[in-house]
Amino acid sequence: MNPDRLSLLHEVADAVAQAFAEQLDFGPSGVREGQYALDVTANDAALSVLRRAGLGVLSEESDFEPGSTGEVVIIDPIDGSTNASIGVRYFATAMCIVDADGPSVAMVANQATGERYWAVRGGGAWCDGVRIGPTGCVDVSDSIIGMNGLPPYPLGYRQSRVLGAVALDLCHVAAGVFDGYVDCVHEAHGVWDHAASVMILREAGAQVVDLFGRELIVLDHEARRTPIAAATPELLEQLVAARSGMNS
Repeated sequence: MNPDRLSLLHEVADAVAQAFAEQLDFGPSGVREGQYALDVTANDAALSVLRRAGLGVLSEESDFEPGSTGEVVIIDPIDGSTNASIGVRYFATAMCIVDADGPSVAMVANQATGERYWAVRGGGAWCDGVRIGPTGCVDVSDSIIGMNGLPPYPLGYRQSRVLGAVALDLCHVAAGVFDGYVDCVHEAHGVWDHAASVMILREAGAQVVDLFGRELIVLDHEARRTPIAAATPELLEQLVAARSGMNS
């Protein structure tokens, strides 16, 4: 990996933060359903940095750009756009650089608070320069779980939270804030929603899978996944079983 790539992702996060600070329109973009004007602004800011660096870009908000370096940045310029549009301080820029050997560096920057999670291949996972790791929770009945959507029945956890930005939810598992995460909406997430956090989770020593056993980090704009994460293999097994029961 190019050692400057982590610095590049900080630069992208800074550019998006500046653009968001100047954003006046928090309504729909009028371009496609579910897209906000702030998504377009953030994407333009990110692309201006990434294009100069020559990297390919797979973004939620625009068409795929191949670049010239052989690397691709999977990016959600604003994950949690609805939160951002209504003033909930829980939304992020999520980025994962993929090279010929797979994910190489990732960052999730909470644009509301300035907190940044990152990982470099083989170098562990970090939050604002402090190394992070998951809890040791092994029993779902003891767990506090982040979720997307609501299950039709309790999944056995002690408590749950639905906060509206999967990239940050997954990072909270990596950092030992949540014990696990369950996506309760069928095939709701594109790769830009979870790629950065998946790398951070794995570098932190946490567990993360797709409900249906598929690869989570793919260079496919159309792919959708159902991620489940946990602090330990034992907890992951219980959460996958509980979530699988929703489909039976």
